[in-house]
Amino acid sequence: MLGETHDLLHEFPEFEQKIQQLRQSDGKFAKLMIEYDELDEKIRILEQKHQPVSDNYMEDLKKVRVSLKDQLYDILTMV
Repeated sequence: MLGETHDLLHEFPEFEQKIQQLRQSDGKFAKLMIEYDELDEKIRILEQKHQPVSDNYMEDLKKVRVSLKDQLYDILTMV
């Protein structure tokens, strides 16, 4: 869906407490989360304002977002 938010709390509500904890205590997690949030915002803005970008460019941005989300999920699920 265009313009839909994909922030980490919406994607993984079951990890809300752990996300908050890691954001404050794990520098790598915090950095990845900032990158993810900034990219998600960029994608939403492009979608909502119908900015003239190629489909390939948008697809590449979304692939990077998925990769970042996978990395964050891996950290969240580590015991």
